Amino acid sequence: MSFEPDFKPPSGRYVSTLWFIFDKGKLLTKIEGGNYRIPETSDLEKYRLSPIKKQYFGTHDRHLCYAAELDQNDSGAKGFEFKDLRSLFGFIDEDLIWISGRANHLVSWSKAHQYCGSCGYRTRDKSDERAKICPQCGLINFPRLSPAIIVAILKENKILLARNKRFKIPFYSVLAGFVEPGETLEECVEREVLEEVGIIVKNIRYFGSQSWLFPDSLMVGFVAEYAKGDITVDRSEIADAAWFSKDNLPLIPPKISIARQLIDGFIDKQY
Repeated sequence: MSFEPDFKPPSGRYVSTLWFIFDKGKLLTKIEGGNYRIPETSDLEKYRLSPIKKQYFGTHDRHLCYAAELDQNDSGAKGFEFKDLRSLFGFIDEDLIWISGRANHLVSWSKAHQYCGSCGYRTRDKSDERAKICPQCGLINFPRLSPAIIVAILKENKILLARNKRFKIPFYSVLAGFVEPGETLEECVEREVLEEVGIIVKNIRYFGSQSWLFPDSLMVGFVAEYAKGDITVDRSEIADAAWFSKDNLPLIPPKISIARQLIDGFIDKQY
């Protein structure tokens, strides 16, 4: 990805500015002939749109990148539409999807830390790093990251896939869950698998990671082997779970996700 993160705008000439403007987790897009793109400064000026709470966060292909919100009076501007990031998979460049996810994270974090969690005083941006500082008591808040594990579980020539009740599309995926305080990543793998499908795993090994989009998740991928137990689904989160061979897979996640990378690794016998 040709993206260079930073928190202070650089000097020098740049092609233009890209505006990653969010409202309730949805990205403002410019619609042209049925296609979507990230608005530039000229688009906003033409339609007199006013970005607020602006945060510079890097450059992409010599375009300055700003995360922002939109003045409420501008929310109904013609020719623009707020879109869920998932709905833009395949419709805008994949690099821009991930940059949008970074902007969404910053907008969400900034909105949640307008006031100090210790004394209630209004915070301000720290001048020398990406952080919020309280002028009253000095408390510093950095953008929050929520680590989560995601794991492909193998049993002979099969992979365990499950359908989460929250999925809008009824696809099957590998298991995932957030890390709890005081827990190692490997302990989280063992706990989540046992809680969600009732089995015990062994030989847990690292696969890779991915910063996810909604809005502060860091997905840490693992591969593990089945040790013992029968599938017993936790009905509060999981609708169904089963072992699948590579020739008999159900509907699975899109290629943009680390979940799909884990499943493709099983299909291609990469581990």
